Amino acid sequence: MDLTRLAAFDSESDTLNVIIDTPKGNRNKFEYDEKRGLFRLGGVLPAGAVFPFDFGFVPSTRGGDGDPLDVLVLMDEPAFVGCLVPARLIGVIVAEQTERDGQTMRNDRLIAVADNARDQKDIVSLENLNNNLVDEIEHFFVSYNTVKGKAFKPEGRFGPEHARRIVEAGMRQETERETAN
Repeated sequence: MDLTRLAAFDSESDTLNVIIDTPKGNRNKFEYDEKRGLFRLGGVLPAGAVFPFDFGFVPSTRGGDGDPLDVLVLMDEPAFVGCLVPARLIGVIVAEQTERDGQTMRNDRLIAVADNARDQKDIVSLENLNNNLVDEIEHFFVSYNTVKGKAFKPEGRFGPEHARRIVEAGMRQETERETAN
């Protein structure tokens, strides 16, 4: 089954479906290869740099960069590559990304909490997180992109309602892309 064909939201619980492609603490960045239906190594972070939380994508969506929407998931323990994690959106870091060729696009980072997390069970919005933690998450994405020769510019932090609107827009964009093909 093509993982990108799963629904973005679970029809029964309304939780966000997230497919983890890179577990917390990993230097290896994995990517889902839609054509082959498997995960492949997409890059390696420099020594000392690791993903601060599980990172993945929302199926049945497309973002400004042409890929499924990115989401960072706060959980008690790391998941594994390809794991489906039901999550609740707590916000988004709206950002602009400039590629090596100078092309600039939106490349927001959704932030979610695993629906059955114990340590983060009371977190419902980015406002519930320590500001230093959100600053560190932004810094991670800035430095991660710098290493790849790209620029990542955070433009704002918004709560779960704004994040949901971004997912819904990403769902529409994916539907339009499929209709055009």
